Amino acid sequence: MDTIKEDKRSFVSVKKSRDSIPAPVSRALKKLGADLALARRRRRLTQASLAERIQTSVATLRRMEHGDERISIGTIAQAFLVLGELDKINGLLDTAADGIGLTLMNQQLPQRVRKKRVTPESGAL
Repeated sequence: MDTIKEDKRSFVSVKKSRDSIPAPVSRALKKLGADLALARRRRRLTQASLAERIQTSVATLRRMEHGDERISIGTIAQAFLVLGELDKINGLLDTAADGIGLTLMNQQLPQRVRKKRVTPESGAL
């Protein structure tokens, strides 16, 4: 009988990919976590109370407050809702104020717009 051997390298690559998030992303998540912890304390909520309200465990809330990248955006959004700051998530990436996206769209605009020809074969009236 052949036995299946586990490849230890696959476990190493998973750990490496977690450690390889860019430093600015890591800093932003740590700041977000610290800000969430500060907002919770200012509202005089315990970790247990907030965790119950966002329907997660205290351990997950602690990880979120430490900037763990594995916390889902849904859990973070629930925390924002409980803290009364959900409108902040709505404005995170406002497409009307997306300067880069608007510039790229403007570069793809045609130089001129021509009227389409209507032929009997096209089926247009």
